[in-house]
Amino acid sequence: RDAGADSRRVGIVPDDHSRLLDVLESLLLRADVLITTGGVSMGAFDIVKQALSELGTVEFTRVAMQPGKPQGFGHLGNRVPIFCLPGNPVSALVSFETFVRPAIRKLLGKRNLQRATVQAIALERFESRPGIRQYRRGVLHREATGGYSVSLVGGAGSHLIASMASSNCLIVVDE
Repeated sequence: RDAGADSRRVGIVPDDHSRLLDVLESLLLRADVLITTGGVSMGAFDIVKQALSELGTVEFTRVAMQPGKPQGFGHLGNRVPIFCLPGNPVSALVSFETFVRPAIRKLLGKRNLQRATVQAIALERFESRPGIRQYRRGVLHREATGGYSVSLVGGAGSHLIASMASSNCLIVVDE
Protein backbone atom coordinates (compact mmCIF):
# COMPACT_ATOMS: atom_id res chain seq x y z
CA ARG A 1 0.00 0.00 0.00
CA ASP A 2 2.82 2.37 0.84
CA ALA A 3 4.17 1.92 -2.69
CA GLY A 4 0.80 3.14 -4.00
CA ALA A 5 -0.88 -0.15 -4.85
CA ASP A 6 -4.18 -1.58 -3.74
CA SER A 7 -3.00 -4.84 -2.22
CA ARG A 8 -4.71 -8.12 -1.42
CA ARG A 9 -3.12 -10.77 0.76
CA VAL A 10 -3.88 -14.37 -0.18
CA GLY A 11 -2.06 -16.04 2.70
CA ILE A 12 -0.09 -19.24 2.86
CA VAL A 13 -0.72 -21.77 0.12
CA PRO A 14 0.38 -25.34 0.92
CA ASP A 15 3.03 -27.13 -1.14
CA ASP A 16 0.38 -28.77 -3.27
CA HIS A 17 0.74 -28.36 -7.02
CA SER A 18 -2.95 -28.27 -7.94
CA ARG A 19 -3.90 -26.00 -5.02
CA LEU A 20 -1.16 -23.53 -5.96
CA LEU A 21 -2.29 -23.59 -9.61
CA ASP A 22 -5.88 -22.91 -8.57
CA VAL A 23 -4.88 -19.94 -6.42
CA LEU A 24 -2.61 -18.45 -9.10
CA GLU A 25 -5.22 -18.90 -11.84
CA SER A 26 -7.88 -17.17 -9.72
CA LEU A 27 -5.52 -14.27 -9.07
CA LEU A 28 -4.76 -13.81 -12.76
CA LEU A 29 -8.36 -12.74 -13.32
CA ARG A 30 -8.09 -9.70 -11.03
CA ALA A 31 -4.43 -8.84 -10.43
CA ASP A 32 -2.24 -6.32 -12.23
CA VAL A 33 0.90 -7.62 -10.48
CA LEU A 34 1.56 -10.77 -8.46
CA ILE A 35 4.11 -11.12 -5.67
CA THR A 36 5.02 -14.43 -4.07
CA THR A 37 7.37 -15.18 -1.19
CA GLY A 38 9.13 -18.48 -0.71
CA GLY A 39 9.78 -21.31 -3.11
CA VAL A 40 12.51 -19.54 -5.10
CA SER A 41 15.30 -21.91 -4.12
CA MET A 42 17.22 -23.60 -6.87
CA GLY A 43 15.84 -27.08 -6.09
CA ALA A 44 14.76 -29.23 -9.02
CA PHE A 45 11.42 -30.23 -7.44
CA ASP A 46 10.18 -26.82 -6.38
CA ILE A 47 6.34 -26.73 -6.51
CA VAL A 48 6.28 -22.98 -7.19
CA LYS A 49 8.52 -23.27 -10.24
CA GLN A 50 6.51 -26.16 -11.64
CA ALA A 51 3.19 -24.35 -11.25
CA LEU A 52 4.46 -21.09 -12.67
CA SER A 53 5.90 -22.82 -15.73
CA GLU A 54 2.38 -23.99 -16.61
CA LEU A 55 0.95 -20.46 -16.42
CA GLY A 56 3.65 -18.37 -18.06
CA THR A 57 7.33 -17.64 -18.23
CA VAL A 58 9.27 -17.00 -15.05
CA GLU A 59 13.04 -16.92 -14.77
CA PHE A 60 14.73 -17.76 -11.50
CA THR A 61 18.21 -16.48 -10.85
CA ARG A 62 20.63 -15.39 -8.17
CA VAL A 63 21.59 -11.77 -7.78
CA ALA A 64 24.72 -10.36 -6.14
CA MET A 65 23.03 -9.08 -3.00
CA GLN A 66 22.60 -10.15 0.60
CA PRO A 67 20.00 -10.78 1.79
CA GLY A 68 17.83 -11.64 -1.21
CA LYS A 69 20.11 -13.65 -3.45
CA PRO A 70 17.45 -15.93 -5.04
CA GLN A 71 14.90 -14.04 -7.16
CA GLY A 72 12.30 -14.80 -9.78
CA PHE A 73 10.54 -12.61 -12.32
CA GLY A 74 8.34 -13.17 -15.31
CA HIS A 75 4.82 -12.96 -16.68
CA LEU A 76 1.79 -15.16 -16.22
CA GLY A 77 -1.43 -15.53 -18.14
CA ASN A 78 -2.28 -12.41 -20.09
CA ARG A 79 1.13 -10.80 -19.35
CA VAL A 80 0.61 -10.20 -15.61
CA PRO A 81 4.06 -9.51 -14.11
CA ILE A 82 5.06 -11.73 -11.20
CA PHE A 83 7.83 -11.14 -8.69
CA CYS A 84 8.97 -14.24 -6.80
CA LEU A 85 10.73 -13.17 -3.63
CA PRO A 86 12.67 -15.27 -1.13
CA GLY A 87 10.83 -16.66 1.87
CA ASN A 88 13.01 -15.31 4.67
CA PRO A 89 11.31 -12.17 6.02
CA VAL A 90 14.33 -9.86 5.79
CA SER A 91 15.17 -11.15 2.30
CA ALA A 92 11.58 -10.54 1.20
CA LEU A 93 11.59 -6.99 2.59
CA VAL A 94 14.91 -6.07 0.98
CA SER A 95 13.86 -7.66 -2.33
CA PHE A 96 10.56 -5.78 -2.27
CA GLU A 97 12.28 -2.45 -1.64
CA THR A 98 14.95 -3.12 -4.27
CA PHE A 99 12.86 -4.56 -7.12
CA VAL A 100 9.10 -4.53 -6.53
CA ARG A 101 8.43 -1.11 -5.01
CA PRO A 102 10.14 0.75 -7.90
CA ALA A 103 8.27 -1.37 -10.46
CA ILE A 104 4.88 -0.72 -8.84
CA ARG A 105 5.56 3.00 -8.69
CA LYS A 106 6.67 3.01 -12.34
CA LEU A 107 3.49 1.16 -13.39
CA LEU A 108 1.48 3.80 -11.50
CA GLY A 109 3.23 6.58 -13.43
CA LYS A 110 5.10 7.93 -10.40
CA ARG A 111 8.36 9.82 -10.79
CA ASN A 112 9.95 9.01 -7.44
CA LEU A 113 10.48 5.29 -7.76
CA GLN A 114 12.86 4.73 -4.85
CA ARG A 115 12.62 5.72 -1.22
CA ALA A 116 14.59 8.78 -0.18
CA THR A 117 18.22 8.12 0.66
CA VAL A 118 20.73 10.03 2.74
CA GLN A 119 24.47 9.79 3.27
CA ALA A 120 25.29 8.88 6.86
CA ILE A 121 28.42 8.41 8.91
CA ALA A 122 28.69 4.83 10.16
CA LEU A 123 29.17 4.65 13.92
CA GLU A 124 30.96 1.31 13.54
CA ARG A 125 32.99 -0.42 10.87
CA PHE A 126 31.28 -2.83 8.49
CA GLU A 127 31.86 -3.97 4.95
CA SER A 128 30.48 -6.22 2.28
CA ARG A 129 32.12 -9.17 0.58
CA PRO A 130 33.62 -8.31 -2.81
CA GLY A 131 31.00 -8.45 -5.56
CA ILE A 132 28.03 -8.53 -3.15
CA ARG A 133 25.84 -5.53 -2.33
CA GLN A 134 24.72 -5.87 1.24
CA TYR A 135 21.62 -4.46 2.88
CA ARG A 136 21.89 -4.22 6.65
CA ARG A 137 19.30 -3.10 9.16
CA GLY A 138 20.20 0.04 11.04
CA VAL A 139 19.07 2.97 13.12
CA LEU A 140 19.46 6.34 11.46
CA HIS A 141 20.14 9.31 13.76
CA ARG A 142 19.83 13.00 12.91
CA GLU A 143 22.82 14.86 14.34
CA ALA A 144 22.74 18.38 15.81
CA THR A 145 24.88 19.50 12.87
CA GLY A 146 22.07 18.52 10.48
CA GLY A 147 23.91 15.48 9.14
CA TYR A 148 23.13 11.82 9.77
CA SER A 149 24.80 8.91 11.50
CA VAL A 150 23.80 5.26 11.40
CA SER A 151 24.40 2.24 13.62
CA LEU A 152 23.87 -1.43 12.86
CA VAL A 153 21.04 -3.41 14.40
CA GLY A 154 21.53 -7.18 14.61
CA GLY A 155 23.54 -9.40 12.31
CA ALA A 156 23.50 -9.91 8.57
CA GLY A 157 21.28 -13.04 8.58
CA SER A 158 18.02 -12.93 6.64
CA HIS A 159 16.16 -14.74 9.43
CA LEU A 160 16.84 -12.08 12.08
CA ILE A 161 13.44 -10.39 12.12
CA ALA A 162 13.86 -8.81 15.55
CA SER A 163 16.58 -6.57 14.12
CA MET A 164 14.25 -5.64 11.27
CA ALA A 165 11.55 -4.64 13.74
CA SER A 166 13.93 -2.43 15.74
CA SER A 167 15.49 -0.70 12.71
CA ASN A 168 14.34 2.42 10.92
CA CYS A 169 16.44 2.13 7.77
CA LEU A 170 18.35 -0.13 5.45
CA ILE A 171 22.05 0.50 5.16
CA VAL A 172 23.29 -0.10 1.63
CA VAL A 173 26.87 -1.37 1.66
CA ASP A 174 28.27 -1.26 -1.86
CA GLU A 175 30.03 -4.18 -3.47
